[in-house]
Amino acid sequence: MGTKAAMLYQDQAIEGAPATLAELRTGDVAYVSTLQMQGLARRRLMDLGFVPGVKVKAVLDNPAGDPRVYEVCGTRIALRRTDAEQIEIALGNPAALSPEPTADAACASACRSCSMAAPADTPIDLDHTQFTIALAGNPNTGKSTLFNALTGLRQHVGNWPGKTVTRAEGAWEHQGFSFKLVDLPGTYSLLSTSTDEEVARDFLLFGAPDCTVVVVDATCLERNLNLVLQILEITDRVVVCVNLLDEAKRKGIQVDLKTLEQRLGVPVVGVVARDGVGLDTFKEAVFHMAARHMRPDPLRMAYEPELQQAIDELVPLVELAMPGVPNARWIALRLIEGGDTRLREEIEKGLLAEDEGRTGSSSLGGIDPFERKNIKGR
Repeated sequence: MGTKAAMLYQDQAIEGAPATLAELRTGDVAYVSTLQMQGLARRRLMDLGFVPGVKVKAVLDNPAGDPRVYEVCGTRIALRRTDAEQIEIALGNPAALSPEPTADAACASACRSCSMAAPADTPIDLDHTQFTIALAGNPNTGKSTLFNALTGLRQHVGNWPGKTVTRAEGAWEHQGFSFKLVDLPGTYSLLSTSTDEEVARDFLLFGAPDCTVVVVDATCLERNLNLVLQILEITDRVVVCVNLLDEAKRKGIQVDLKTLEQRLGVPVVGVVARDGVGLDTFKEAVFHMAARHMRPDPLRMAYEPELQQAIDELVPLVELAMPGVPNARWIALRLIEGGDTRLREEIEKGLLAEDEGRTGSSSLGGIDPFERKNIKGR
């Protein structure tokens, strides 16, 4: 495939042009058109950045032929040929494509007036002067840089209870209140296919953070927003932090933060973490979200009627098995997908129902709810 072929492609297929990602030669560039696989395999690839319209480059061949390395959203990812063969591609400008709806397209179709300015019905008791903030995001979004910029020398590093995964905590103060920041492992999704994903999922589900900050890369929103949408399924106490705005500017990328906030239904703040740009505005947004001074209206994905019916039927059973659980819809969806065997095992054993009772309110009293969850020695 050469430049000539790329220039020719607009509205018609080119004879001999590659049809799938597996057919690209090293150094060639194309755009994802359609993902043919379904279920968890499809979800996983989209989490990694293989969404319709995104540019992909074949960068490294394996002498054995499999797997092969592709570059997407600035990250190199190895794919087996069987997966690459199910990713259809097109040449030329992605604006000329008519891809299937993406998460961003769903955001656009669901755009509505944001009601966050309205006061919350139940503001938190401000005698509770410590808020717990979860820090989530894809790898390489500048999450650690933001963590260091916020907490400085007030940090503690250890391991998550019962895990070999590093646990970093830090603190800062704002408006006379103390904020404990828990840095979750960098992850592309919450499907719990790795220990890192399981740790992040468990803390967001049962750690009861007062606010979850999701860090996204301004130069690669098409991949990072998949995790944002997954977290919005779990909690509406979210602030989206769009980092690396300086890098985006250098690449000619403009991010409409106001429109993104309206479509996601939660606060969106732009920062350049390494230079401290935007951190005061960011801290203010986190404070108001944690103290429940605003009423977010998070975007929740609409599903096919058959799937929605199955979710509606399963939610009461989840609530029966786990009294008081605040995330029954998300858990029901994961159980229907069937890939999160760890979650199913915990529900069948009744562990999560017991653990949920231990987390109590978000007023920590100096005890970490995640550590309380692990008293049983999981």
